[in-house]
Amino acid sequence: MIDINTSNVEAIQTHISDNKINGYDALQVIKDASVIEVDEPTYARVKDIEFQNGTIEVKLYSRLLPDAPDYARGFIGITFRINEDNSMFEGIYVRPINGRCEIQSRRNSSTQYFSYPDYKFNHFRKEAPGMYESYTDIGLDEWIDVKIVVEGEHAKLYVNGATQPTLIVNDLKHGKDASGAIGLWVDIGTEGYFRDLKITNK
Repeated sequence: MIDINTSNVEAIQTHISDNKINGYDALQVIKDASVIEVDEPTYARVKDIEFQNGTIEVKLYSRLLPDAPDYARGFIGITFRINEDNSMFEGIYVRPINGRCEIQSRRNSSTQYFSYPDYKFNHFRKEAPGMYESYTDIGLDEWIDVKIVVEGEHAKLYVNGATQPTLIVNDLKHGKDASGAIGLWVDIGTEGYFRDLKITNK
């Protein structure tokens, strides 16, 4: 288990601070407002970690910032296999607002895979609708247990201790040989918190 705090992560286009929420010590991560585009390298990069295959587990908590735009969904997740200059990585995140929305089409996009820089969510929505996002029961202002299992070109997302994956990706876009750092990722409008990070390299 890694005790996540500002001493062992690097802020990449984000603002980070050691904080406490609901009685737990956690790392707060907020996207820098100068970054307008979505699905960008906006994370706390964990220092001294090299990850290719294995398991990433973390507890995350998302709530909206007071100035969050209407389209904010509490975007929060994990990036992995980040290269040295943060110009390439894989990512899986959740949209907690969508998890209990009364509109089914939005529920269906409660989770999301993307691959930076060429395969953001809007690319997949156009080229392969429904293939890289899925439903899961989550909400704002609550701790969400996330586990991502990575093996070669495959990744599976498990949420809140489920025995079956919520999202399955069979073609990670940077290929089976990519490796790199891990990031604690947020997007626009999100006040994100992370704790209890566990990384198991295979």
